[in-house]
Amino acid sequence: MIDDEGFRANVGIILCRGGNELFWAKRVGQQAWQFPQGGIRRGESPREAVYRELEEEVGLTARDTRVVATTRNWLRYRLPKHLVRHNSRPLCIGQKQKWFMLELLAPETRVRFDRTSSPEFDGYRWVDYWHPLAEVVSFKRQVYRQALKELAAHIARTSTVD
Repeated sequence: MIDDEGFRANVGIILCRGGNELFWAKRVGQQAWQFPQGGIRRGESPREAVYRELEEEVGLTARDTRVVATTRNWLRYRLPKHLVRHNSRPLCIGQKQKWFMLELLAPETRVRFDRTSSPEFDGYRWVDYWHPLAEVVSFKRQVYRQALKELAAHIARTSTVD
């Protein structure tokens, strides 16, 4: 769903486990790392999109996690000009995202990247809370900073999974 300004509705997922460790996923065949994220389908709520994307991209279900917090507002980023598909209608110039912080409740052995025929990720690692700002692609950095800053107070509410 693309709004009148050209921003595609999207959800971002910050999956955490005990302390301040975050799930940091590696894009298939690249050395590019990011949080799981994905578009919201017509008729789908942001929360429904989170759980669909989580299962498609990471293999986890709603039973494997719990929502700790969400961002209050949509956070936006623009795509670099070379990534805008000028021949698509409606034209998408970037994304507006609602971010969800989820706590992992299940063992991490439940993580799987083969839930779809075209996986987005082929690896992951657990990183310190602010680490993604140093590694995410530059055009997403400000949105990551905003989401992490807004949700930082909630990280203390997560517990360790054994």
